[in-house]
Amino acid sequence: MSNAADSHDLIRVHGTRVNNLKDVHVEIPKRRLTAFTGVSGSGKSSLVFGTIAAESQRLINETYSAFVQGFMPNLARPDVDVLDGLTTAIIVGQERMGADPRSTVGTATDAYAMLRILYSRLGEPHIGPPTAFSFNVPTRTASGSMEVDKGRGERVVVRKQVYLGGMCPRCEGRGSVNDIDLTQIYDESKSLNEGALTVPGYSMDGWYGRIFSGSGFFDMDKPIRRYTKRELEDLLYKEPTKIKVEGINLTYEGVITKIRRSMLSKDVDSLQPHVRAFVERAATFSTCPDCDGTRLTPEARSSKIGGQSIADLCAMEIRDLADWLRDLDEPSVAPLVGALVDALDSFVEIGLGYLSLERPSGTLSGGEAQRVKMIRQLGSSLTDVTYVFDEPTIGLHPHDIQRMNDLLLQLRDKGNTVLVVEHKPEAIEIADHVVDLGPGAGSAGGEVVFEGTVKALRSSDTVTGRHLDDRASLKETFRTPTGALEVRGATTNNLQDVDVTIPLGALVVVTGVAGSGKSSLVQGSLSGRDGVVTVDQAAIRGSRRSNPATYTGLLEPIRKAFAKANGVKPALFSANSEGACPACNGAGVIYTDLGIMADLATPCETCEGKRFDASVLEYTFGGKDITEVLAMPVAEALEFFGEGDTSVPAAHRILERLADVGLGYLGLGQPLTTLSGGERQRLKLATHLGDKGGVYVLDEPTTGLHLADVEQLLGLLDRIVDAGRSVVVIEHHQAVMAHADWIIDLGPGAGHDGGRVVFEGTPADLVAGRTTLTGEHLAAYVGGALSPS
Repeated sequence: MSNAADSHDLIRVHGTRVNNLKDVHVEIPKRRLTAFTGVSGSGKSSLVFGTIAAESQRLINETYSAFVQGFMPNLARPDVDVLDGLTTAIIVGQERMGADPRSTVGTATDAYAMLRILYSRLGEPHIGPPTAFSFNVPTRTASGSMEVDKGRGERVVVRKQVYLGGMCPRCEGRGSVNDIDLTQIYDESKSLNEGALTVPGYSMDGWYGRIFSGSGFFDMDKPIRRYTKRELEDLLYKEPTKIKVEGINLTYEGVITKIRRSMLSKDVDSLQPHVRAFVERAATFSTCPDCDGTRLTPEARSSKIGGQSIADLCAMEIRDLADWLRDLDEPSVAPLVGALVDALDSFVEIGLGYLSLERPSGTLSGGEAQRVKMIRQLGSSLTDVTYVFDEPTIGLHPHDIQRMNDLLLQLRDKGNTVLVVEHKPEAIEIADHVVDLGPGAGSAGGEVVFEGTVKALRSSDTVTGRHLDDRASLKETFRTPTGALEVRGATTNNLQDVDVTIPLGALVVVTGVAGSGKSSLVQGSLSGRDGVVTVDQAAIRGSRRSNPATYTGLLEPIRKAFAKANGVKPALFSANSEGACPACNGAGVIYTDLGIMADLATPCETCEGKRFDASVLEYTFGGKDITEVLAMPVAEALEFFGEGDTSVPAAHRILERLADVGLGYLGLGQPLTTLSGGERQRLKLATHLGDKGGVYVLDEPTTGLHLADVEQLLGLLDRIVDAGRSVVVIEHHQAVMAHADWIIDLGPGAGHDGGRVVFEGTPADLVAGRTTLTGEHLAAYVGGALSPS
């Protein structure tokens, strides 16, 4: 007997206009695995994350009380006409995990919390509750008296109470201590008024100048080399002290005291580029001598189970830790051990058994972070929910993709709807339904060009359909190296005394399963050398005011060109400076705070969303005002600034690099917040192409790239090498491997099973030998065995 409830088997999206989507209509089957495909920037994330997942989360948040909603992010309703059939969405995105220096794999997954409970019950000697093993909790001592009335009028007075925490007091639970090079803090030959302080932001023209001069601790005009010991102590190390300057209550603190708190206490990668460069120049980080990098107090390390401290267990690879716990026969904590073993087995099942619980979460790659987030879902009893994945195969060797596919199918078979944004053919293959967006990227995309099965996609004439069965062929000729970079005795992380010679003047690809030691070898032994430019996977940072023009430095020559042509200041042509519309401060929209509701953004009536003051728009360059130039796509701007009276060579060079990485369609003033993951990766690559250096190190540049875009990327890499530079690429994509001049394969496994070079040579030799996992998969990809070259 049929029921009306059984008819709700589709998620219906009608008329969505989020970002570049053009009134898209799509119906997605529930309890199936649907893959969303299309070139980078075609609108996949706008449909899946910006529309379906965003509305599901907004509706869930509305079920909470107004008080609870006040602590949640305010989500606006997506610009869509009809959106029904939604179920609870669980989003597993690509974002790196929190880069807090105290966040580890163990704390991020609750595995360490369970270990702490275990040691508080079984650890010998017994030292206290679970907080005694937490490196985020310091030991606190409270003293005083407390009267307790008992039945017979007895009184107990407690004079001192110690609350035990596990945080090492020397490094404050970070595992490392830092030392500061004072020569990078100040120039001792200058006075403060002459600009002695070289710390970013410490200008004497603003509030810092007022605070320093108003403190009265030192002479602002005396060179620092002539300071007394007390004056130098006050300048560098004074603890926060209340002072009054021009009738205003302020706080003065020593320069190094403030630097430690505002810069060194944060993860280096989370800092702004200029601040990060200063920290890397001025500070040296070393393992804490008191806790030996374990982050824990001596008491926490002294408590053991079976001869192992909690620090020893956290240092083990997770697969080894799971085996150790399985052998722990303690009926009193059997449920706890069982839950912990299940959690650790999920790590192994998902291909992360090589990690350790002490690994800082900020050091995980995008793919590793995404899989760590997946672990919470694997054992879940929830069904009929919508799981949303953003390229779950990122960072995975072809050998591991099958395992990821099995996990996605496992979630589907429990009765869930699985939505996957994906580019890899191996992952698209398993989909029950495919939604292909395009036909192009940016303004040329935003339409559904195909819906149906994978088989039907193959015979369609879409970009994805045409490229789905693409297979690169092996190169027949290889570049002759012009020199070599030698790495000797590399032992970073799991590397086992690795010796390797990296040819220069060639395209070198470093391969191996996830966790085999690729990043440890390349970034640990190459990055940081003179002449080496590294483009890693770290997300680019920027607010809703940031755009490709500001991020790449393109706006600077454009502003100067406008200023020179009109005889005015360049600052007028920045929406973040003097040229900003006074009504919206250059934002282009007015934000109205509606408390628990989403902020209401309405276009600024004064500038009509153009962001600039009306007087600025009277100035033109080549017949266009600044807003018209920022509205240009890269390809049009390349022509505009390339010839004739509007030629601006500095701008043209940057635009050429943007076009080289395939971003010709991108608007110069398009907010960075609207860019897809693949677009951001290529924007970052374009910026670094202008850096001076002879060796480029790229970490998975195919991340977020459609099959059709990979060919363009390979062309770019060829041009870089042919221009006399060297390129070293960490990559899993077989098309990049096949295109290499030289392959260095690490393995044979992950963690302690990896860390060795298992092959060095040409792709043809790797395929012919088939002695490694990479060789087997590359051979299958190019279509069979080849004889050695």
